[in-house]
Amino acid sequence: MIHHNYYDQRSEVTFRLRSGNGFTLMEVLVAMLILSVGLLGMAALTTGIINSNKLSNRISAATVLAQDKMEEIQSTEYASVADDTEDYNSISDYPLYKRITDVTDDDPAAGMKKITVTVYWDSDNHSVVLKTILAE
Repeated sequence: MIHHNYYDQRSEVTFRLRSGNGFTLMEVLVAMLILSVGLLGMAALTTGIINSNKLSNRISAATVLAQDKMEEIQSTEYASVADDTEDYNSISDYPLYKRITDVTDDDPAAGMKKITVTVYWDSDNHSVVLKTILAE
């Protein structure tokens, strides 16, 4: 004859419920909190990377514009090299930039010109400066 003890089955079920084979609500909430803090940190990091990349691209473009102006000056006759200002929206394909060329005669010595090309962007908050000396 098979004998079943109801009390033994009930204690086994109670033991399974109390054995910790699952997660409590508090554990789930703590895990969600840790996950959300980590994700917020990643979002801030991503935003910082995007802004740095944008600044890097602007610096590269400004450097190219300054270098182009230097090459243009080098191909110009010495006597014709003079100050120049190209305001925002006046440089083809680069409306966000302003380029100023400053020419100082007889600096550092007679028969030489010191050329300074400054490219600004972001309402003159950022700039790139290239300098050279041109001789007669």
